Amino acid sequence: MPFPGRISVRVRRLRPVAALLALALAAGCSGGSEGAEDGKAPHTSREPSASGPAPGGGPGKSAALPGGLTGQKLDWGRCKATGDGPAPGSAWQCATLTAPLDYTEPGGGTIDLALVRKKATDRDRRTGSLLFNFGGPGGSGIAGLPPAESLFSALNSRYDLVSFDPRGVAASSGVRCRSDRDLDQAGAHVDLTPDTAAERKAYFEDAADFGAGCASRSGRVLPHIGTSNTARDMDLMRQVLGDKKLHYFGFSYGTELGGTYAHLFPKNVGRMVLDGVVDPTADAVGHAKNQTTGFQRALDNYLKSTGKDPGRGTRDLVALLDRIDRKPLPGAGGRRLTESQALTGILASLYSRQSWPTLTEALADARDGKGAALLSLADGYNDRDRSGRYGTQSHSQRSISCADAKNRPTPAQAEAGLPEFRKISPVFGDFLGWDTAGWCHDWPVPGEHDTPEVSAPGAAPILVVGTTGDPATPFEGAARMAKELGVGVRLVHEGEGHTAYFSGDACVTSTVDGYLLDGKVPDDGKTCS
Repeated sequence: MPFPGRISVRVRRLRPVAALLALALAAGCSGGSEGAEDGKAPHTSREPSASGPAPGGGPGKSAALPGGLTGQKLDWGRCKATGDGPAPGSAWQCATLTAPLDYTEPGGGTIDLALVRKKATDRDRRTGSLLFNFGGPGGSGIAGLPPAESLFSALNSRYDLVSFDPRGVAASSGVRCRSDRDLDQAGAHVDLTPDTAAERKAYFEDAADFGAGCASRSGRVLPHIGTSNTARDMDLMRQVLGDKKLHYFGFSYGTELGGTYAHLFPKNVGRMVLDGVVDPTADAVGHAKNQTTGFQRALDNYLKSTGKDPGRGTRDLVALLDRIDRKPLPGAGGRRLTESQALTGILASLYSRQSWPTLTEALADARDGKGAALLSLADGYNDRDRSGRYGTQSHSQRSISCADAKNRPTPAQAEAGLPEFRKISPVFGDFLGWDTAGWCHDWPVPGEHDTPEVSAPGAAPILVVGTTGDPATPFEGAARMAKELGVGVRLVHEGEGHTAYFSGDACVTSTVDGYLLDGKVPDDGKTCS
């Protein structure tokens, strides 16, 4: 499949589609502000500083925005030559939007949000802007959209393609919690499937230390980066871009963001596509169970593709991981492959059927005592380059997830739930079961909700796309999202991998493009195979 990868759901260690393809680190943008057409006017927003966490910014209703925010003019200009974003001199332009840091006090501090766009090529038939979010949470739209422009060329004929770094991500006051060296140390020494009291102690101490680092380095923004505030940012973008309705294409976590927007602003919903759908009825534990089911399902399908019985293949894989847990394997550069890193490499490879041959080779190497291939897969998933530098994706993802998640199981509750997780998946059960407590353990900011509210009475029909073999956002979530929205229209993709639009399925592409370009709403439950 030509595109997706680590688009993820709200709370687990899964990454956005753009990141999995190694499409990007954040690309900076020249500053300014803009309206529907190019205009130039300086803005005076203040960049948040790294101070202690502040209260507010939660689910409460936002106050009316000052005219200086809704009427700001974006100063679209050349993008900076950083990361894998758009090159200077290309058709892509970058700008900075000023938004309230706290929507309950919109006259207070502000935050700068980085945007990128490519104008519609057929200006006479221009529909408006099409806003993208590639998941995470924590995926950079500045880095993710431009490298994928060929995939959206049909949509670009009538839409300005627009994406952004959400608050707390990359160029939009990206959260940073830990040094690269400390990330390497944790990856090498913290067992994500702890078997002993000492390992469990180290696991939860590391989790608490990560949260403390976020508060120390990014404390001012930390309470204000939840999904509901990003949805409010999107409506501000809509106004500043000059669009009466928000047209939106969201992937994985981006579906939760889109559903949240539809709930908050149902009358402003234009044409909205949600692909790789997060189950809005699941809390933190429910998400973890869903993903445990999804990844085991994908693993079974992978094993079948290699001619192996899934049951036997799963048992063999558990045995291999147990051996690696007892004695890590040598990797490149003097590093060693731990069981946690091996699990991460396996999990990353299940996002796309095109990665299955690579997984087969990496597992064969591991059985021969060589860990470099699986370690490389884990590094790609964890956004680590060969020199040991990490992107900020994991920092932002965890911080946004925990700003959302009110339900935070205790270590004892997570341990009590392990038998059920192991029954679902002997391979991934411990990993995702412990994660229910470890992910937001001792987090310095309270969570906003148990499950997101996505009901959108009065909104236009929203296209909800689910893939039957999706490992990260299992297929069942699409039907639940459509029902909760109340205006959802389901499109079923019979296939493997995370998300449908990037699978290359002509039926999916034509259906989605027909809806976005011409407003053609398919029959509910239409199936593409």
